Amino acid sequence: MDKKALYKLSYGVFMLSTKVGSKVNGCITNTCMQVAGSPTRIAICVINTNYTCDLIKESGVFALTLLDQTAGFELIQHFGFQSGRDVDKFANLRLPEDVNGIPYLAWQACAVISGKVTNSLDLGTHTMFIAEVVDAKVLSEEAPLTYADYQDHVKPKKKEAKEQRPIKGFRCRICGYVYEGPVLPEDFLCPLCEHGPEDFEPVFAD
Repeated sequence: MDKKALYKLSYGVFMLSTKVGSKVNGCITNTCMQVAGSPTRIAICVINTNYTCDLIKESGVFALTLLDQTAGFELIQHFGFQSGRDVDKFANLRLPEDVNGIPYLAWQACAVISGKVTNSLDLGTHTMFIAEVVDAKVLSEEAPLTYADYQDHVKPKKKEAKEQRPIKGFRCRICGYVYEGPVLPEDFLCPLCEHGPEDFEPVFAD
């Protein structure tokens, strides 16, 4: 199966944030859709091992920042390639807050949607949250960033110079797990976050 075919689905790229007491965290996700109109409800999916997933289960509220086509890889890397269990992603960031007091991005973003969870479903690797939209705001007139845009234009390409060095393993870009060996099996799933080979990068010998 060619998983790249799934990139052709019309996903967006979002920064999902939530807050429990003084604990604030956010992550990058690409799954959100409107599922009802009266009241307006959306569904989002979050990896079960993500700290943000745990916090949403506790808080029951979230802010979904819709990234636009000015968003750079550094922004996605900051919120999506490190865990809030290890670092404070919001340290030293002065961000506006939504109606639930949750910070959201006011730059490189075209809209923000605030949700209150009404139901959830454990899907194994992910949890789906159904939420009523309690507020929404347009932030810019820039076009939204799609997952296909991210794969084609934002995600860095491998450097040819590095590819000439022997590969000693592969690192998961999502959680940091390292698979040791020069060849990553086509059907390999990360034992920590269950992402496939397309989310692994080679680790080159020194």
